[in-house]
Amino acid sequence: MKENINEFIKTKDFLVCVDSDGCAMDTMEVKHRKSFGPEAVNIWNLHHIEDRFLEVWNNLNLYTMTRGINRFKGVVATFEALEKEGVEMPDISSFKKWTETTPELSAPALQREIDKTNDEQLKKALEWSKAVNHSIEQLSGEDKPFEGAKEGLEASQNVANVAIVSSANGAAVLDEWTRHELAPHVDVMLGQEAGTKAYCIGQLKEFGFNESQVLMVGDAPGDLDAANKNGVFFYPILVNKEKFSWDRFRNEALGKFIDGSFAGEYQQKLINEFNDNLK
Repeated sequence: MKENINEFIKTKDFLVCVDSDGCAMDTMEVKHRKSFGPEAVNIWNLHHIEDRFLEVWNNLNLYTMTRGINRFKGVVATFEALEKEGVEMPDISSFKKWTETTPELSAPALQREIDKTNDEQLKKALEWSKAVNHSIEQLSGEDKPFEGAKEGLEASQNVANVAIVSSANGAAVLDEWTRHELAPHVDVMLGQEAGTKAYCIGQLKEFGFNESQVLMVGDAPGDLDAANKNGVFFYPILVNKEKFSWDRFRNEALGKFIDGSFAGEYQQKLINEFNDNLK
């Protein structure tokens, strides 16, 4: 498995892009409940509203249409939701502005902005991000692939090139996919540092895949959005129905993708199911 898009070599006519957290890997629940939310409570000193903060955090990041949102945007969304409830929250206005203007929502980009501005709010956000990464490293025994994911990746690799397209920390993705022996079924891994999912799919298309030859497999609205921006197909891994989703992918959707019957009615049915599942 290559870790740089420049090393990718097209060997098949089709390309399957797969998200990691909450899609192939059963990691989203544990990461949000044990790392992302609790570390935000610690860094911004929110212990007095901890229960409500974590409830809002988990709802926004896991069970609604903002599922899978970038970690930094997740902080802003949670703070704003609590402010709307009348909860007094720490000022993160300059951090919010950065999330709205930066071309790259990543820790290295945040560090570059800190180097330029020395802004305390940005420093706190980076401190939180690093604390989250450290906490996630301690969870390594608690991650596992969803049932059916490995078989789905194996089946994909028989007929298509396979790419991980994830907004998660690249080192964590590499570690998880290697430990659980998913990496052999992937050609290239593109994590948070490689750019947005939409950007990464666009870069992969330039290797000679047209729109009807690319499928994005994902569990969050951001995955569907990335597919739509590139005009490619989308297959949903439904929250709390992951095994069903992967089995159907292997037994039905993958074949339709390859034989050309995925477009139109079948694609719309899948998108409707996906949207209904996250309401």
